[in-house]
Amino acid sequence: MQRETMEFDVVIVGAGPAGLSAACRLMQLSQESGRGLEVCVLEKGSEVGSHILSGAVLDPRSLNELFPDWENSSAPLLTPVVEDQMYLLRNDQKALEFPGYLVPPSMHNQGNYIISMGNLCRWLAEQAEAMGVNLFPGFPAAELIVEDDTVRGVITGDMGRAADGSEKEGFEPGMELRGKYLLFAEGSRGHLGKQLIAHYRLDAGRDPQHYGVGIKELWEIPEENHRSGLVVHGSGWPLDKKTSGGWFLYHMEACQVAVGLIVDLNYTNPYLSPFHEFQRLKHHPVLRRHLEGGKRITYGARALTKGGFNCLPKMYFPGGLLIGCDAGTLNFATIKGGHTAMKSGMLAAETVHTALAQGDAGGGELSQFEQSFQDSWLYSELNDNRNFSPAMHKFGAMGGGAFNWLNQVIFKNKLPLTLHDHKLDHECLKPAADCTPIEYPKPDGKLSFDKLSSVYLSNTNHAENQPCHLRLADPDLPLRENLPLYAEPAQRYCPAGVYEVVNDDAGNPVFQINSQNCVHCKTCDIKDPAQNITWVTPEGSGGPNYPNM
Repeated sequence: MQRETMEFDVVIVGAGPAGLSAACRLMQLSQESGRGLEVCVLEKGSEVGSHILSGAVLDPRSLNELFPDWENSSAPLLTPVVEDQMYLLRNDQKALEFPGYLVPPSMHNQGNYIISMGNLCRWLAEQAEAMGVNLFPGFPAAELIVEDDTVRGVITGDMGRAADGSEKEGFEPGMELRGKYLLFAEGSRGHLGKQLIAHYRLDAGRDPQHYGVGIKELWEIPEENHRSGLVVHGSGWPLDKKTSGGWFLYHMEACQVAVGLIVDLNYTNPYLSPFHEFQRLKHHPVLRRHLEGGKRITYGARALTKGGFNCLPKMYFPGGLLIGCDAGTLNFATIKGGHTAMKSGMLAAETVHTALAQGDAGGGELSQFEQSFQDSWLYSELNDNRNFSPAMHKFGAMGGGAFNWLNQVIFKNKLPLTLHDHKLDHECLKPAADCTPIEYPKPDGKLSFDKLSSVYLSNTNHAENQPCHLRLADPDLPLRENLPLYAEPAQRYCPAGVYEVVNDDAGNPVFQINSQNCVHCKTCDIKDPAQNITWVTPEGSGGPNYPNM
């Protein structure tokens, strides 16, 4: 069956904050110049926002630049931050609250807003469509079109293939979407972004990228517990001293609270389960007093790209640009990636528009993006905080926290040195024989829960009888190597119960993949010690359907 082909000036892969900001800025520039542009945005989720998961506290700086009148345009920034709190949890009962002068400047949130990033993306999509952008939700970009070593387009996923690859009744091949330039804004560990970085060696000379997994729940709490605009951050227990990460708790509007835990994926103990660490965390009195008597309404998980400035790949290649978390623009010192992703998208739009306005036929290397990036506040912000993540990796939570406080408060981010972390996250696991198994308490069904009931609240769905989107380079490796050496850590690092080791009828172990549970967090693609698992796009609209995460 012949593929349908559509051609545009610019094709944007991903309707997150970076992709949608790029689309909006392109249309603004198009209208200002009088040069009409055909812009298309592909989104793998069933609707814009359905796959978006973020804390989220938003610095409105980029939004102010993109839509200066957003306050009069029903933008979903409803809860300004009114108070910051920060804690070090010392054990399961005790905590140290930091006085304001010891809280690093990057964790002060005056002027910021507690938001649903999914709802902000829905609003940005409305603005984009009103300006003439073609939005295609439910169409994952599955393959690159590379001709003469230049990216010319993408192919969307086939619809109606059976698990064995055969064509079912009603099969429809994916479409070719070609553009003069392509912007890749897939989010952390983007499927195509990963291929582009490898193919064009965009990370040559850079530090290896680092990641965390963020696990989040949305709760409705009693009105008497609710303090709209309160932002609480913390670290310490339940993570041990060798495991870095931190937690957040944000009081949103309508008696809702967002609570979550970020675990850095350079942890060493293969018995650690980020999901169960999070469930334990909520029982600490500091968090329990906010949640007790409430009701959990949504659950989700997502990897975040947290290496920072030192790990940024070259963002341009023949035919396009990497933007947002596909490149790694999150500022982990502030735990904020929304405004940085948006700015990277806006810079990309300006670069592409200038090239096309000068008669560029497309397909070239947009090397001028590098200068625009270096001249921007985005570059300055990321460069100033370049030591934050490697300091936490090198010196641990306490030592790294002290280093970063000194750097921010005493030296105003001007320390004349640059720290590095050259060890890949998946290389950090120790053999199970060298580690102590972790016994996690059973969930109580009030504050803590099991994985399957959690996945249910993510509204995750994948069409039956389709090819597995979690591909093993060597199907025998999990039992042959990962099980004896690392007690097969996929059973624990996955926050959705996708991977299990079960026994068949003869009592032999079987590595089972429950791909229908996958919330598209990409943790397996990052943390598997053998790098044997590759996440690819499932059939369109598959995955979680987050309402307002």
